[in-house]
Amino acid sequence: MHVQFAELPVSDQDRAIAFYVDKLGLTVAADVPMGEGGWRWVELALPGAVTRLHFIRQTAAPQDDPVLVLVDADADVVGWVERLRARGVEITSEPHEAPWQPGRVAAEFRDSEGNRMVVASS
Repeated sequence: MHVQFAELPVSDQDRAIAFYVDKLGLTVAADVPMGEGGWRWVELALPGAVTRLHFIRQTAAPQDDPVLVLVDADADVVGWVERLRARGVEITSEPHEAPWQPGRVAAEFRDSEGNRMVVASS
């Protein structure tokens, strides 16, 4: 068994696709019309993962809790932060020991839609 997709709130699908493809290296797995108003079914694939990200319509201001935690198998959180910063991504916290798990390194950033994200070592 596996999780097919996780929902990610966005207000502008094209802007979000550009962010996740250009800044994080994901690929578009599906992008087809869905329902009224021009909304599309969009799924993004993460390298090496079975679970995909699926865009849902953002109906409120981004929440303050992280909506996604990305785990770097190589434990190179510092490298991730450097690459994200070089690509113009807003870093909201520098690499630090994760308060929820001593010995684990984490950093936070915001996506194009204002969602709070975490990149952490495994």
